[in-house]
Amino acid sequence: MPYYIGDVIRNPEKLIVRAPGEFRKSGIEVRLNSRVEELDIKGGRVLLSGGDVHPFDKLVIATGAEPLLPGVPGQDLEGVFRLRTLHDAHRIKSCLEKKKCKKAVILGGGFISMEMCEALRSRGIEVVVINRGRYPVNRWDAEFSGIVIDLLRSKGVEFLQNTSIVRIEKEGGAPLRVVTDRGEIEADIVMLAIGITPNTGLARSAGIKMGESGAIAVNFTQQTSEESVYAAGDCCEVYHRIAQSWVYFPLGDIANKQGRTAGNNIGSNPTRFPGIVGAHAFKLFHLEIASTGLDEKEAVRSGYKPVSMIAWAPSVSKALAEPGDRTGLKLIAEPGGTLLGAQAIGREAVRKIDTLSAALWTGIRLDELTMLDLAYSPPFGDAWDLIHITARLLLKKL
Repeated sequence: MPYYIGDVIRNPEKLIVRAPGEFRKSGIEVRLNSRVEELDIKGGRVLLSGGDVHPFDKLVIATGAEPLLPGVPGQDLEGVFRLRTLHDAHRIKSCLEKKKCKKAVILGGGFISMEMCEALRSRGIEVVVINRGRYPVNRWDAEFSGIVIDLLRSKGVEFLQNTSIVRIEKEGGAPLRVVTDRGEIEADIVMLAIGITPNTGLARSAGIKMGESGAIAVNFTQQTSEESVYAAGDCCEVYHRIAQSWVYFPLGDIANKQGRTAGNNIGSNPTRFPGIVGAHAFKLFHLEIASTGLDEKEAVRSGYKPVSMIAWAPSVSKALAEPGDRTGLKLIAEPGGTLLGAQAIGREAVRKIDTLSAALWTGIRLDELTMLDLAYSPPFGDAWDLIHITARLLLKKL
């Protein structure tokens, strides 16, 4: 949706995967503008706000997630937005165009915040990011996060570190005023992007078990603690194969796999969703930023003793490389050589992380990475790939 707001995607219809009419052609009844008030699991009924009651044999809960709010005065003022749905995106884009906004404040430093920085700057809008911590996307290595901050500032984005919001004010026709513990900032629009939380209210009220993360607990078939009820998407947990535990990891590709798994099992086609290794990525201007597996803190919490190494290389052969063209790769492993995770930043970050995700999925060890058969040609890199180099350096450190 940030790419729609930034006019990279101009037609919002391209963001709709399947319209209600298409569902109906498949024999699926779609009830729009209908709110579920209660789940009667024992009675096999769904109670809607209008008084309608729908019986069920099997039920899928796919209530998604809700944006976290800072809990400060003024967070519901006109001109203060959160971005979770296509409707939110329409409202934000309409506000930018109608008010001819010149300055925006974004609260938070996660994926959505970073993508919105690029979208807003592409429209010529001044951007200030307020971040409670020192670094954006703070699960990344500090060296990589520092590069993100430098890039933001080079693109005209003001990034305020270690800053907390106190309140948002608006007086008459004046712009919004964001009051922080380090001063005040005026803006035409404010975006709240501090994260999300699973929407579990209905499931909790029905007595369905929650996992340790606070999301709905499921098994490998997406079944909940109630035999007739399944859950999929950002409202439920997923199994992390490296952490060897159930976690909350809300991403669109995971939700799709969970939904297919639940549907297959309800349709008498036994299917298991084997979990994730935690691959994810985002783009910030010209940089790709990606990660998979565990970072050091997560590894320690999972009972490992992580050791890491960072190396850098051009995205093409050194003979073809231009100044400033480089990709950074961080590998994290156990002293015995078990790969635990990887992070990358640069023009080739996603390709490196996709390869390392497959390595994590299949259990390839660090010594095997040093000789992994990867495609080579000077326009794509040197004979020794950055993955080979980093793995070899980490092995020496171990």
